Amino acid sequence: MYIGSGDVVALMSGITTESHRKLLRRFVSDEIPHYNAKRSPINALRAGAILEDRFFLALSDEYLPQYKVVSKEMDVCRATLDFAKVEHNKVVDFIELKTVFANDYLDINMYRESPEEEYLEFIRKHYKHNYEQVQYQLFCSELDAATLCYLEVQTYDDEENIKRNITPDEYIEFRIPRNEEFINSIRGRCTILQQIKNYYVKY
Repeated sequence: MYIGSGDVVALMSGITTESHRKLLRRFVSDEIPHYNAKRSPINALRAGAILEDRFFLALSDEYLPQYKVVSKEMDVCRATLDFAKVEHNKVVDFIELKTVFANDYLDINMYRESPEEEYLEFIRKHYKHNYEQVQYQLFCSELDAATLCYLEVQTYDDEENIKRNITPDEYIEFRIPRNEEFINSIRGRCTILQQIKNYYVKY
């Protein structure tokens, strides 16, 4: 029984919505979903998975891919960090990578050099789910800030993506600070789930 970083949208949705109820059904069933995005028939998912591997090659050796963290405060909450910077077996920073196609990338690129208050307003308005996912990851990792990175998807051709060498002008990084008000909302939604987990793990 756990809530993952990919569940944030459903977790924070209205409690009468189908997405929220579907999450609850999955939670109590204790089923672990398994995905293989690289074999997905959906172009965007497949390209994103391939480009994530290519992006990793551009990072320093300090980063580890797909690093899992569990909240010390509420162990029902888990998160997978796309790229975690680890020092002495402790996560000190991370990057959450999102792949976007040309039109979105051009809009996001307008905020590349913007001050924090401007790009945060833009992301919270137009990429709310990305923002909320990073906040959930900050909660689980106990960090004060992390990087949300948008990488341009130039093609859906697998062979071209597999060979792509990613350069800094092809992605945009935003520093996302911890938002305690939103994290308190996460705590509120997860409290009952933590209680359910605590009760049933005894048996």
